Amino acid sequence: MRNIPLILASSSPFRRMLMDNAGLRFEAHPARIDERAIEAPLAESGASPQDVALALAQAKAMDVAAHYPDAIVLGSDQTMSLGERVYHKPAHRDEAKNHLLSLSGKTHQLNSAIVLVRGAEVLWRNISEARLTVRDLSEGFVESYLDRVGDKAFQSVGAYQLEGEGVQLFSAIEGDYFTIIGLPLLPLLAELRRLEVIDG
Repeated sequence: MRNIPLILASSSPFRRMLMDNAGLRFEAHPARIDERAIEAPLAESGASPQDVALALAQAKAMDVAAHYPDAIVLGSDQTMSLGERVYHKPAHRDEAKNHLLSLSGKTHQLNSAIVLVRGAEVLWRNISEARLTVRDLSEGFVESYLDRVGDKAFQSVGAYQLEGEGVQLFSAIEGDYFTIIGLPLLPLLAELRRLEVIDG
């Protein structure tokens, strides 16, 4: 195994937890990019939610890799889409409520992108998708759910964490757990083995 440092270009506690649990040795250095400034021209050009997630993941990895040229840097991003609508993290309770009510009775998609970069070179890009069907939600249930989860509703784009009480929102899920959390771990581990960053 080559002694190549691995850096996660994220401050996400969920992604760090997944990598820690998988036994990966890495450092975490969050990227400092303006996501909306990168996303706006993509949206105007008709880029898909998958393309947006990949572009943001790559921008994050490139930003951190500029400071650590000898490391392999992992950038990641996740978009959530329902038809043509792309969602962002709710800024306040009313927005979280509107998100949840708009998802009620419908199937939305999570698009989780990961990009590995070394120096200025993109080594690998991957997009994994999951489809989640929200059961019919009453306004009263949404209000009580938001009362219980509090500020956690603002930590994820869909105003839910599947690993917590958010699981009560769903009637069906297609896709793996890691993609839903925001770090498709199985393809990542396979690529890290191929690159000899971890033992094969």
